[in-house]
Amino acid sequence: MKKTFALVLCMVIVFSALFTVSASAAEINFVTAGTSGTFYAISVEVAKLWNDNIPGMHAVATPSGGGVDNLNQAKDGEAQIGIANANLVYQSMMGTDAFEGDANPDIRIFAGLYYNPNQVVVTNASGINSFADFAGKHFSVGAAGSTTIDEAAHHLATAGLTLDDMKTEYMDVASSADAIQNKQLDGAWIMAGAPNAGVTQILTSSDAKLLPIPEEVVDALKADYPWYASYTIPAGTYANQDEDVPTSAVKLTLFLTPDVDEETAYQMTKVFWENWDSLTENFAALKAADPAKACEDLAGVPLHEGAARYYREIGLID
Repeated sequence: MKKTFALVLCMVIVFSALFTVSASAAEINFVTAGTSGTFYAISVEVAKLWNDNIPGMHAVATPSGGGVDNLNQAKDGEAQIGIANANLVYQSMMGTDAFEGDANPDIRIFAGLYYNPNQVVVTNASGINSFADFAGKHFSVGAAGSTTIDEAAHHLATAGLTLDDMKTEYMDVASSADAIQNKQLDGAWIMAGAPNAGVTQILTSSDAKLLPIPEEVVDALKADYPWYASYTIPAGTYANQDEDVPTSAVKLTLFLTPDVDEETAYQMTKVFWENWDSLTENFAALKAADPAKACEDLAGVPLHEGAARYYREIGLID
């Protein structure tokens, strides 16, 4: 009797342990941005899809402070999946910039989504036709604390300039657009999906243009910063934009922590992409993403093995 009881007790402990591991693996906290942001609503819908289609899954969407906050939460074990530009994921992996001294070498990519191109808008009166012309100009380079500031600094460096060589303002997109419209700025650096409302406002209300970023500049940036990609803003994206505008861009990605086991990550990836049509139908922002490029321009950050397994199945990677 004692042996039987001991055997039953042992089995209970084993099954309890297995259940705990399984439940832990399926506890997913999805972080994106504030509740007013488009991607928070997307994360709520995606979490529901996972819960409805993956047995044992318990995914929740949680508001956050955006990319840096998302990656910090992942490092601390508070989030398992989140959204961030590829440059931030790379910096988190390497422990640089905002993540100095706090590297997360095990962070992985779940999917590459769409590109956030650099959109440099200058007034025709400014006489700016290249980065060398920025010296002494009155320019907004993004809101204080934003990664857009780094974008401007990296690009200007290719012409031997720094932000101190300009009369620099730190304004958000809406404020920059208003200031250009009121003839208070020579231009603004905006990094966002195209078309962007602020860029639209500037190009329709002011005598202004998008500044092309030549391929040789983008190539020089790629040599130092692995997250950059070449990008073209197609003609007609904005009013009075009659020609394609070459520029640089950074991929918006979904990252995943290694706490999520391979099978769970595989199922999450499969459900995500197999419901892509309904997601894009409900969320127009996702239409800018190309599923065929989900594994491209990821700054050298590895794919999570579970996600990679799905991408191999559908032929996106070898």
